[in-house]
Amino acid sequence: MDWILDDRTDCWSVMTNLSVRDYLELVKEAHENQGGLSGQREVLKTTTARRIRDRTVADIRKGALLPPVVIGMVVPHSTFETFPMETAESLAEIVGGPESMTLSIIDGMQRTGAIMEAAKTDSSVLDHIVRVEFWLAEHVSSMIYRMLVLNTGQVPWTLSRQLSVVYTPLLKEVRKNVPEIEKIFTPESPGRRVAAAQYGSDVLVELYLAFSLRKTNIDSKEALSEEFSRLDVVDNLSSTGFQEHFYTTLGILARLDKAFSRYESASKDRFSKGRHIFDSQPARIGFMAASAQTVLGRPGLDKDDKERARRMAKLKEGADALIDKLNRMKPDKIGEFLALDVLAEIVSKRVGQVGRYERAVFFDAFKVLIDEDFELPTMEPCWRAN
Repeated sequence: MDWILDDRTDCWSVMTNLSVRDYLELVKEAHENQGGLSGQREVLKTTTARRIRDRTVADIRKGALLPPVVIGMVVPHSTFETFPMETAESLAEIVGGPESMTLSIIDGMQRTGAIMEAAKTDSSVLDHIVRVEFWLAEHVSSMIYRMLVLNTGQVPWTLSRQLSVVYTPLLKEVRKNVPEIEKIFTPESPGRRVAAAQYGSDVLVELYLAFSLRKTNIDSKEALSEEFSRLDVVDNLSSTGFQEHFYTTLGILARLDKAFSRYESASKDRFSKGRHIFDSQPARIGFMAASAQTVLGRPGLDKDDKERARRMAKLKEGADALIDKLNRMKPDKIGEFLALDVLAEIVSKRVGQVGRYERAVFFDAFKVLIDEDFELPTMEPCWRAN
């Protein structure tokens, strides 16, 4: 195994050769145990793509050596500290068995599909050799950074699709770093939000995007041909403390969610309970984007790391004070503070592109709350800001 340290992302690049049999077994285990292939783009289906794929399958059966597949792995700190393990003879010696691996194919999904197809039609392919490059990282941010840079210029992906490839380790870090979140729903463990601080995995990926891009209008289906968006995410990931700022902000959102939810009402209106505010994805995105602009700076007007840390501390201090204040209030007083009747009136306006309108309403609302250091008698000035 050939080990090289990437000083830029603090990742180890390990180049090795595996038999097709071992490689497919590794991929199979990763998929079954961690959903490691979830989010990868489907095999291309155009006529030319199918022809190229058929030619690739035929070449594999004839013994063609494909370019290396790149697999990303997030490993615990204790394991990362033991690298490089230049005398190791197998991946299991480095990171343990398949059950402990969190793998993501960050480059080579199409090749993997072709290898699988070739092996199904010709069992002798299982004895062929496939070159694999493992990127071993301690933090998911390093993996996301590496993936976005690596895939620049390829068939455009949406940002959310790219992030979904590494969503398993991202969610793992969210669970570890944001204990305020009570429950995360995933495709493997579905559910419906019935209380505060419960969110779907797709919701969290979109909130990560909103925080990274510092804007509310995120079209998750839009291809990543918008190079400025890619650049913003890459620049943020390269910034010291960015990932921690995201986790801190997400924790504040979850705590506000819990504090708001103390207000209950018998009404069946859309915004009759405190919890209903963050039941709304536009509200969650509005809060994350407003916080991101405050901490990171406007897109194209980035703050340096020291200033970001200062702004994050100030935002957290204001939010903590408001949350403490709400937690000491009686529920009916929380209802008065939230001014939900005003919010309901604002969002009930008949407008085109309702989702875009509501995101703008909540972004402006939370921007006011943050700009006023969370010191307001009620939320009415927030709701009326748009």
